[in-house]
Amino acid sequence: MSVTAPVRRRPSPSRAAAAAVLLALAVSGCSGLGRTAVGPITYVTERDKEISVMSPTVRGCHRMAPAGVKAIENGSLVDMVLYRTRDCTGGGTTYVSRSFSDEKAPRSLPWRSYTFVH
Repeated sequence: MSVTAPVRRRPSPSRAAAAAVLLALAVSGCSGLGRTAVGPITYVTERDKEISVMSPTVRGCHRMAPAGVKAIENGSLVDMVLYRTRDCTGGGTTYVSRSFSDEKAPRSLPWRSYTFVH
């Protein structure tokens, strides 16, 4: 009985180069899509209208209803910070952990924007 070693083939240089280009395109294409919060952000405006946003991006400032928001439910997988201004600045912020909700205090100003903690 004779035993022979397996034959190993190397990919041709052009095949290896094509694979590298495809990998680079796949990685750059996916990174361009941007990360999302994965899940719904649902809030109730000062005018009692319920609004739901599904999987917003985790980057940047997100504006809410111009009249403001009195209750919010963070159904996403990312913690968020609520602001009383339209541009995510200023004090008096509220931290809402993922899968939690909050309601503003009766005499406080409504929330008008939010960012994600990432």
